[in-house]
Amino acid sequence: MPSLLDHWHQHLFSALHARSLLYNACWEDPALDREALQLGPSDRVLVITSGGCNALDYVLAGAGSVVAVDMNPRQTALLELKLASLRTLEFEDHWQLFGAGHHPQFRTLYRDRLRPVLSLASRRCWDRQQDWFEEDAGGLYLRGLSGTVARGFRAWTAVDRGLRKGVEALLASRSLDEQRDAYDRLIRPRLSHGVLHWALRRRWFACLCGVPALQREEVERAGGDMATFVRESFDRVFRTVDLSTNYFYQVYLRGGYQPDCCPTYLTVAGWRTFHDGAWARVTPVTDTISGHLEADRRPFSRFVLLDHLDWMADRRPDLVAEEWAWILRRSTPSARAIWRSAHPEPRWMAGHAIDGLPLARHWRLERALAAQLHPLDRVGTYAGFHIAALERAA
Repeated sequence: MPSLLDHWHQHLFSALHARSLLYNACWEDPALDREALQLGPSDRVLVITSGGCNALDYVLAGAGSVVAVDMNPRQTALLELKLASLRTLEFEDHWQLFGAGHHPQFRTLYRDRLRPVLSLASRRCWDRQQDWFEEDAGGLYLRGLSGTVARGFRAWTAVDRGLRKGVEALLASRSLDEQRDAYDRLIRPRLSHGVLHWALRRRWFACLCGVPALQREEVERAGGDMATFVRESFDRVFRTVDLSTNYFYQVYLRGGYQPDCCPTYLTVAGWRTFHDGAWARVTPVTDTISGHLEADRRPFSRFVLLDHLDWMADRRPDLVAEEWAWILRRSTPSARAIWRSAHPEPRWMAGHAIDGLPLARHWRLERALAAQLHPLDRVGTYAGFHIAALERAA
């Protein structure tokens, strides 16, 4: 039974989720998604919005249309602003906004070019938050909850000279061997003791990182704690993945992207595709997945569920079953779905029935492909990556 402290942390997470932008960028590697989904022009994709980067990537990967759904209207507003930028601005201004994360003329661009094509709800959001794109305030990537964590880390590097030297050495590495050496000597020891280790063990810190209590419990069920899980994840990422290709970490270590290390919507080719009309193939929606699927009767061929099923599986199993039932009703015969988890085999996968049958009777898990792709993940913060193909029950 959850303790009083568990309830308090879940309440804290829910309050932060309801009142804040959680993610200023996506924290899932779309390179894996492309391989798992095999997108084509006939595909209609439903994805949880998050930072919006991956919804845009799926269009550039060839999807015919993408519906990005999120309960948090601030995530919708961020994706709408990205679409408005791709639609109305020249590449240099678009890059300055979302590559560098700040623009000296943002208020003018917002008033004259961006705001007119936003929804009313998104206008209300950005009318209040135009200072997020000011360089003196750190820019977009130090805003929202993920930005708060990045800002705290940057503040600590200003105090801890050794940690600062470690980050500088990581970014300056010219080979994976140099990167591995810098991580092992200067950064890893600080993840095992001291302030960083202390913070990683705090439940409120997990809330700031967008990790709800249920997901933390899945990590603990796998045999560790959050500090150990993060340290092991960083071990794999910084020892085996070349940071020069890893924009997920570079954006927070630098405060912005680099032209040769960024999401596809920030490349010249990506901007041109959207600027020439592909922006219309993305539809941002503020709703639950079940709520949208109930309202939208058109079928989807691809579903990207991120890790949100971890968030509600134990305490609201009825919502998990309801969501999968709606997914099943709105799936094309060749539908595919992917999701991530804090556990290699989350309990809800075996414990929930859809229309009286286990999940596996409706969806065939492609374990071999998932096992092949998962080690290639540049983010490295999920213990499980799952791919499923629809298998209609007889």
